Amino acid sequence: MQSQVEKALSSIANQPIDLHCAGRTDTGVHAVGQIAHFETDVTRPGKAWVQGVNTQLPGDIRVRWAKPVDDEFHARFSAIARQYRYVIYNRDVHSAVLHNRVTWEPHYLDEKLMHQAAQSLIGENDFSAFRASACQASHANREVQSIDVSRKGDMVFIDIQANAFLHHMVRNITGSLISVGKKQQPVEWLADLLKARDRTQAAATAPASGLYFVNAIYPDELAIPQVQLNEMLWQ
Repeated sequence: MQSQVEKALSSIANQPIDLHCAGRTDTGVHAVGQIAHFETDVTRPGKAWVQGVNTQLPGDIRVRWAKPVDDEFHARFSAIARQYRYVIYNRDVHSAVLHNRVTWEPHYLDEKLMHQAAQSLIGENDFSAFRASACQASHANREVQSIDVSRKGDMVFIDIQANAFLHHMVRNITGSLISVGKKQQPVEWLADLLKARDRTQAAATAPASGLYFVNAIYPDELAIPQVQLNEMLWQ
């Protein structure tokens, strides 16, 4: 995605453009509120940076808005939190329309048990139990600010916000929450995993297809637009 947007921006600017993104996403993971910044001395109307760039992009990538920012702004380092949503289609038969856009789980999930278990993750903790072996972060301490599990019809949503995330952290948490939702593990299991700090004791990593990067969150004074969850296809 980044290389395609850089190519489109470079076409509009008529000079090479390098993007700096708020966060990376794995192959197969979706983003609805990715934030990126670039530097240029070229002047173009705001419409060119949005509609003009979009004419150069494939149909599954779109720029929603653009605005000038101060030189001190950095898409990654100015962010104070990030928000993800994991979407599970919880029905006995998968949907052809939703293929590769959600994760399918045919066994009924008790979202209330999942929500209860998830609350043990709130706060600043060592998340080694939910960290991919390839993670290059210098330490596993992260602050989960909120995590909610809810249901709407056949859709189960896991909404999580933290100051930062480890590699595969949301997908690893989701995999273990699914085990709780299927009543394969008790509610207390998530707290036990957190204390154990051992990735091998947790459940398998949930698929990439259900994960959505929703927002990078910045201080209010920067006035960076945010995606509201009710703007997403699944509310």
